[in-house]
Amino acid sequence: MHELSICQALIEQIETIAQRHEASAAERIELRIGPLSGVEPHLLEQAFPIASAGTVAAGAELVINSLPVTVSCAGCGTTSSVLPNRLVCANCGDWHTTLVSGDELELYRVELLTGAPDDLSTGTAPERTTSGNVN
Repeated sequence: MHELSICQALIEQIETIAQRHEASAAERIELRIGPLSGVEPHLLEQAFPIASAGTVAAGAELVINSLPVTVSCAGCGTTSSVLPNRLVCANCGDWHTTLVSGDELELYRVELLTGAPDDLSTGTAPERTTSGNVN
């Protein structure tokens, strides 16, 4: 299962982002995955708790958004959403297309907790920071 190694690489990126923002934890992690990426989202979800244990991402919510397969037609110039196993133009049926999207695995957004954990004696809570469009 290569999804575990993918999760480990994502955790390394999240650790770097958390360090840059001086965050104590990641609360929510959003991924964008295309059906042609070669990644099985349900296996990624299963591997994430194992890969994130003992890291700033431990206990974080993992949100996986599926992306459509989109092609651009060389014949008519149309950009259209298509099925992963049928990369022909939805407008004219031409097979001379270029893949525009659908093969991505993108760390899109990380919501971080900055500052110290809740301090019961002072009643202060940590701040929440979002690092959006992480590329």
